[in-house]
Amino acid sequence: MIVKKIGGNIVSPLGFTTEENFVAVMAGRSELQRYESLWGLPFPCFVSLIPDEPLEAAFEAEINCDFLPNTTFTKFEKIVLLSANKALKQSEIDTKSDRVVFILSSTKGNVVLLADEHPDIERVTPAHTAQLVARYFGNPNRPITVSNACISGLCAQIEAYRCLKSGQYDTAVVIGADVLSPFIVAGFQSLKALSETQCHPFNANRCGLNLGEAAATVVYSAAPDDADGWQMLAGAVRNDANHISGPSRTGEGSYRALMSVLGDSNLTANDLACLNVHGTSTLYNDEMESIAINRAGLASVPVNAMKGYYGHTLGAAGILETLLTMRALESGKIPATRGFDEPGVTMPVSLSSESLDTQKNAFVKLLSGFGGCNAASVFTNPNLK
Repeated sequence: MIVKKIGGNIVSPLGFTTEENFVAVMAGRSELQRYESLWGLPFPCFVSLIPDEPLEAAFEAEINCDFLPNTTFTKFEKIVLLSANKALKQSEIDTKSDRVVFILSSTKGNVVLLADEHPDIERVTPAHTAQLVARYFGNPNRPITVSNACISGLCAQIEAYRCLKSGQYDTAVVIGADVLSPFIVAGFQSLKALSETQCHPFNANRCGLNLGEAAATVVYSAAPDDADGWQMLAGAVRNDANHISGPSRTGEGSYRALMSVLGDSNLTANDLACLNVHGTSTLYNDEMESIAINRAGLASVPVNAMKGYYGHTLGAAGILETLLTMRALESGKIPATRGFDEPGVTMPVSLSSESLDTQKNAFVKLLSGFGGCNAASVFTNPNLK
């Protein structure tokens, strides 16, 4: 039995479908912009925001709000429901089945509601939104919530993989999402992690990350060994317990996650089209990833990062970047790393400011995050020749 992708969708500032996002990325587009006093914050920031009017129009056109009358939905809830609905239209599964599980990845949920005079504390949590989504689609199971800093989106996919491999469920609907707020932007600013200009992954002049909004959904199903399409071969989560926010300087957790998934999938560097990495553009993250990649013997594999197009989309990142890499390899392409032009890490990695051609059909997705958490997964599509 394999774990196969049967549907997917991305809602972001670059478009409300995976295809729209792929076309925009291949054209080098980004909606990252500098704001001098966003939400009245006393410092400039460079972020990517989903525009409200197109989102409202798409939400009203696709989502039937009668299931929860007299409710004003938050932006976070809207992008979660919209992305999930679009992905499920592709999969044609019965969401009312007890063999289907919903999994939500988010680092912040509805934290913006804490600014209200009398906040609904329960509604703030990602678990509340997960239950909202399950209720909308008539699912009888208790949904799973994954919130593990920057690796949440990949952790959620690995959780889906385990649920399906164990036989507990037949299908998993994995949604990752986050929206920005003064609390989130100010939090990253307090860590001196933000750049006031376009981020530059792995670059010599990188000075911090950008933030972005997005929701992404992938639907996985248990399938026979000979089924076609994209499949997840392996997934691993490793924690190096280095620091509450700083990554291990030797890339210990990322290295161990990489070695685990390569061993479990029986793949080598020669089998991989690319490594899609975290690439936040912070001084220590990019350096750590370059060390981990070299320690794992993957220095020759093309590396790319998506943060220059979207910023760091937090709980959506692991799913959004996985879906985009799948779509790119279907076209025989490896997207360029936007913002990269001059190597700035001590260990060599194979980065490019231009898109590359490939005929290979497998890739590794790698993420790292606060608390020393790291995750990696291997995906392949045998039908790509």
